[in-house]
Amino acid sequence: MSKPSPRFSRRQALQSAAAALVALGLILWWLLPLGEDPPSGTITFSTGTRAGVYQKYGVLLRKALREDMPDLKVKLETTAGSQENVKLVATGKSDFAIAAADAVETYQQNGEPGAGRLRGVARLYDDYVQLVVPSDSDIHTLADLKGKRVSIGSPDSGVRLIADRVLTASGIDPEKDIQPRAEGIDTGPNLLGHGLDAFFWSGGLPTDGLKKLAERSAFRFVPIEPSLVAKLHAEGEPTRYYRATNMPASAYPSVQNNTTVPTMAVSNLLITRKDMNPELTEWLTRTVIKSRDGIGHDVHSAQLVDVRTAIYTDPVPLHEGARRYYRSVKP
Repeated sequence: MSKPSPRFSRRQALQSAAAALVALGLILWWLLPLGEDPPSGTITFSTGTRAGVYQKYGVLLRKALREDMPDLKVKLETTAGSQENVKLVATGKSDFAIAAADAVETYQQNGEPGAGRLRGVARLYDDYVQLVVPSDSDIHTLADLKGKRVSIGSPDSGVRLIADRVLTASGIDPEKDIQPRAEGIDTGPNLLGHGLDAFFWSGGLPTDGLKKLAERSAFRFVPIEPSLVAKLHAEGEPTRYYRATNMPASAYPSVQNNTTVPTMAVSNLLITRKDMNPELTEWLTRTVIKSRDGIGHDVHSAQLVDVRTAIYTDPVPLHEGARRYYRSVKP
């Protein structure tokens, strides 16, 4: 004779229901700050050049922000990149922007206007330096760039900052030893082999501009060896933000033929100003972390955004609103 199933008492049932409600409440609390109305108004968000990762990330983040804060209008601005973005935020012409850590510290060290007002929201993902040449090029090392037509990025870009430093550390004067060009990822790929012998790019992996180039033209990457990165480190800040690494073989499979490429990387930061509304910044920080997987489906680099590392926004301190969010989710 089978034993009858044990019956739950009313008290046990209430305890189970209460536990379930607590669990649901914790989930909702993590997703949205309960008891608060979503911030409204208008903010300006500076990204980068078209066909670059900054721009694509910004478009997708704006969509996520619209879902969490439907009354907040986000105006995206395309720019030359990191150096311009830092200046726009520091001087109050933009509210939020993405910028590489070396560009942020360079702006600070130069004592530029508003440098002391800069604050961090999150560390995002790393940019990889990509030196691109046609597949049949006679350029195999940095030294081979002498006398060549080389795009080193626009003057206000993070690419220009890095390219100048890499060339100088290689014994090449960016103004005298090459024929410098100021093309970006939106125009440089189309000119490769047709007015350009090589171009520098610094961006997340993979970058749409290079993915599209790989579909129609053959190219390869010139390695940047760890010894050069060590030489840059010897110069002190802000080159301390550069790290020697390898571009994974999966970045551009049809180009790399299952091989990695020695290069260097630098972390990207989401920045704002000290006077930015703390509540709005807290909500925005929450969305940045919460939308990682959704954005990462289209922007592979965004998959690396992590709440455990996002707090490291050196060389700028965390904004108070961002700090509130990270404290609320601290394990």
